[in-house]
Amino acid sequence: MAISCNGGASGGVGGGADVGWWRQWFLSPAFVFFMAALLCLGSIGTLYAWLVFTPFVGTPYNLPSISHGCQEDNEGSWSIGVFFGDSPFSLQPIEDKGIWKNESAAWPVANPVITCASVSEAGFPSNFVADPFLFIQDDAFYLFYETKNSVTMQGDIGVSKSTDKGATWKQLGIALDEDWHLSYPYVFNYNGQIYMMPESSQKGELRLYRAVNFPLQWRLEKVLMKKPLVDAFLIKHGTKFWIFGSDHSGFGAKKNGQLEIWYSDSPLGPWKPHKKNPIHNVDKSLGARNGGRPFVYNGHLYRVGQDCGETYGKRIRTFRVDILTEDDYKEVEVPSGFKESKKGRNAWNGVRHHQLDVQQLSSGEWVGFMDGDRVPSGDSFDRIILGCASFFVVIALVCLVGVLLGAVKCFIPLNWCPHNLRKRSDTLLTWERPSPLSSKLRQFCTRLNRVPTFLRVWIKPNSWIGRLVLFLIFISGVAFMCNGVTYIYGGNGAEEPYPLNGQYSQFTLLTMTYEARLWNLKMFIRHYSRCSSVKEIVVVWNKGKAPEPSEFDSAVPVRIRVEELNSLNNRFKIDPLIKTRAVLELDDDIMMTCDDVERGFKVWREHPDRIVGFYPRLVDGNPLRYRAEKYARKKKGYNMILTGAAFLDAQIAFSRYWSEEAKSGRALVDKLFNCEDVLLNYLYANSSSSSSVEYVKPAWAIDTSKFSGAAISRNTNVHYQKRSECLAKFAGLYGSLANRKSKFNQRKDGWDV
Repeated sequence: MAISCNGGASGGVGGGADVGWWRQWFLSPAFVFFMAALLCLGSIGTLYAWLVFTPFVGTPYNLPSISHGCQEDNEGSWSIGVFFGDSPFSLQPIEDKGIWKNESAAWPVANPVITCASVSEAGFPSNFVADPFLFIQDDAFYLFYETKNSVTMQGDIGVSKSTDKGATWKQLGIALDEDWHLSYPYVFNYNGQIYMMPESSQKGELRLYRAVNFPLQWRLEKVLMKKPLVDAFLIKHGTKFWIFGSDHSGFGAKKNGQLEIWYSDSPLGPWKPHKKNPIHNVDKSLGARNGGRPFVYNGHLYRVGQDCGETYGKRIRTFRVDILTEDDYKEVEVPSGFKESKKGRNAWNGVRHHQLDVQQLSSGEWVGFMDGDRVPSGDSFDRIILGCASFFVVIALVCLVGVLLGAVKCFIPLNWCPHNLRKRSDTLLTWERPSPLSSKLRQFCTRLNRVPTFLRVWIKPNSWIGRLVLFLIFISGVAFMCNGVTYIYGGNGAEEPYPLNGQYSQFTLLTMTYEARLWNLKMFIRHYSRCSSVKEIVVVWNKGKAPEPSEFDSAVPVRIRVEELNSLNNRFKIDPLIKTRAVLELDDDIMMTCDDVERGFKVWREHPDRIVGFYPRLVDGNPLRYRAEKYARKKKGYNMILTGAAFLDAQIAFSRYWSEEAKSGRALVDKLFNCEDVLLNYLYANSSSSSSVEYVKPAWAIDTSKFSGAAISRNTNVHYQKRSECLAKFAGLYGSLANRKSKFNQRKDGWDV
């Protein structure tokens, strides 16, 4: 029988009764309904995760720092980038400089240039790097920063060196390691000596260190103040030296909203407080806390502050200091000129950036180093809390449906309440004696158990209103289940790029389309423009009235290249306006995750002389026939990659395609309006004695042309027949591909299964 609100199963005493009660409880309609409902919603959540989130693919050789550093924690995943400009208010990221480091197949070099991975791989375990400060010596860049030791979970001061203006870096090691947390390594020169004034607020002191063997050996010079100052800097302005810092320990001080000033005749002190201290004690979003080195531009002193309103270190704010005397201080906020990324969490600094050190080089150019993060502070903890809360809501909704359907008779069995426990100790008997507390508790349980009856009377499940309520509860349960899966399983929401030799790069995405597919193109651009490594999108417009770039919701520049003739050869047309070495040729009807795209880009940088793509084919047999991927899988190898989704070296691929050698092939492409990708594969194979193609398996890919019918290859039989004709023609012109077979699952990354 079902368990009632009045107690458990009847019959027997002692252990036998307990066993029977538990058996009946597990077989009760309430328990069966509860488990079936959770199984149903859990299956929906699993399907949602499979469709939406990219499966994890292990790459032990790719990120050797995983076991030592870069572990997710609530402080974030900070990294450091470099910027250049004609002024401190016109800084552009290094990728806009077009710096090419061929040995890493990275062109242009892209931010971030220093990460926890690059530091960890050098033998110094790090969870993140932040608070960059630059010191220039003999045209070499020495960058000091906070690195969170992933073993001690404490901030140390690391240092890296660059001899090519920030394009590549050598990790020199830990410059300063104390028994307390260190950060904000403000480095400066005074009278031929190099000093560092890091934050030591955990120690309760503001300390000044002097380099005894730059850059790795430092000695304590003096304790400047016995105050736990946060993010302090020291400058000379006028005839005085000034320290700006925040003391959050004072009575009434607003965290991240307080700023104080001290002055002295010497950087070694003694220091006197400004008469208007605290200069600021305002909302944390207003930039009171320092956010980097102050700088002088056009005769004006500027201070950089942190906006910590939405999350810690959300963005920087810049202030022009108009008055700085012993008696008065005045600053006015000015535009920072820093352009925030539209890629959101897919950008390395898309969610927050809180420190900037900008300096003028001897050439007159300005260089800036900024840290950035793709997740807000406390993100991992917040995701767990929100995910668990969503699952609890799902359980509550399941209980509600069980009540309405009659599977759940009560919320609390009365035998769980005082006076109904089978086994009683003397302590419980004493506690259960009549008392106001026990009586109120039993009264509350009784009233709570009346709720199911009340709900079933108020909302009749067999009525149309009752069915509507049940449907809405089910939809809400599905929504909360998917929401919980997103927070718990979905990670921080970012699809990150993959480094190669510690460096990142960017590529141009090129697609070809015409007016009948404009709706598809808008969705295509909106999605792919937010992938981390996409620099620009070029649309080859073959037919009809071309749209304006402003019509697209894009996080990167969009360029429409209108062609005079409707030809598939336009896909590989030489384009001097393309400023990246890598081009991703991608049909506008293919949708895949940004993570799949980033994997392909990583593999191409390892093999820039090859066609690296996502759709393999095998060309063999006599006569040659064009077959689908299933045939290549059956034969366990491939020798062709379709360029409808493939990475190429723009200069090599396009020059080969428009060579005199390829003239006959291009004529056949125009005649059949097909086979441009097949031709390029033959041209690559004809120019190399080794493998010319590389495969990367996407987690999933959707062909959106199936929803519209606007596809060149919608008649598969005719499409394959044309391609078989191309194979025969190209084999005669450029040689066979049969001896170029590559096997699946040959790389260590596991992405070619």
